Amino acid sequence: MNDEKKSVCPVCMHHCVLSEGQYGRCRARKNKNGKVVSVNYGKLTSLMLDPVEKKPLRRFYPGSMVLSAGSFGCNLSCPFCQNYQISMAGEKDISYREFSPEELADLADRYREYGNIGVAFTYNEPLVGYEFVRDTARLVHEAGLKNILVTNGSAELPVLEELLPFIDAMNVDLKGFTEEYYKKLGGSLGEVMGFIERAVKDCHVELTTLIVPGENDREEEMEKEARWIASLAPEIPLHVSRFFPRHQMTDREATETETVYRLKRIAEKYLKYVYTGNC
Repeated sequence: MNDEKKSVCPVCMHHCVLSEGQYGRCRARKNKNGKVVSVNYGKLTSLMLDPVEKKPLRRFYPGSMVLSAGSFGCNLSCPFCQNYQISMAGEKDISYREFSPEELADLADRYREYGNIGVAFTYNEPLVGYEFVRDTARLVHEAGLKNILVTNGSAELPVLEELLPFIDAMNVDLKGFTEEYYKKLGGSLGEVMGFIERAVKDCHVELTTLIVPGENDREEEMEKEARWIASLAPEIPLHVSRFFPRHQMTDREATETETVYRLKRIAEKYLKYVYTGNC
C-alpha cells in the first residue's frame, strides 16, 4: 500500500490515517482525491421543531422552539446511544434528504411564526461534519437567528475556533470524569475538557452527564467533575441525567432516581444551576 496516498483527518483525537476512498471511524469523513472531506455535508436524516429545553438548554431562551437538524455519523462508540440508528450509520446505511445551507437557513427563517429562534445542530455528532454547521450557521446569523450546537465536544480546537463566531449556545455531553471511562467510549476526557474550557469563554455552554450504573455513578467522580466545572465558572448549568437501557447496553437496569438526585446534591455544592433529566 502506498503511504503517499494516505491522508490524516484533523478533526478529532482519532486522527484517522485514510487511504484513498477510505472512511474514517466516524463514517462521515473520507479520503477523496488525497483530501479528507465531509461526506455528510447537507445530508439530513432528522429535522424537527423542538422546545429548546430538549437540547437540553435551560438557561438559553427558555420557552422557545428551535429547528433541530441531524445527519449521520459520530466519532464515539457509546453503547447506550439513543440515536444509534443515525450516529452509527454511514451514507450507504440510511436514507437522508439533501439541504444546502441556504435552504436550511431559509426554512429556519420561515419557522419564526412558530416561535423558532434558529437552528440546533444535533441528533448525531455535528462536529464530524462541521463544515455544513459552519456554512449554515453563518447564514442563520445573517438572518438574525440563533445557532445551537449539541455535541460530545470531541474535536480539536481549530474546528471549534472556526465555529465559535457563529454559535450562540451549546450543550456538551461530558460523559464522565475519568480517562478510563472515556477510553471505553472511544474518546478522550482531556480533549473534551479542553474543548469546554475554550467554548465557555465565548459561548453560552450547558453540560450534560448521563449517569450509567456501575460506570460513572460514584460520588467522588461527580465531586471532581463539579469542582472542575466550577473552576471555569460556577454559573455553568449541569444536567445530571438518568440512564435507560439502550442499544448495546441492555444488561442493566435504569439508574435509580435517588442516585441521580444524590449526585445532583453533590454537584450543587459547587455549581449554581444543576438540573435532573429523565427523572
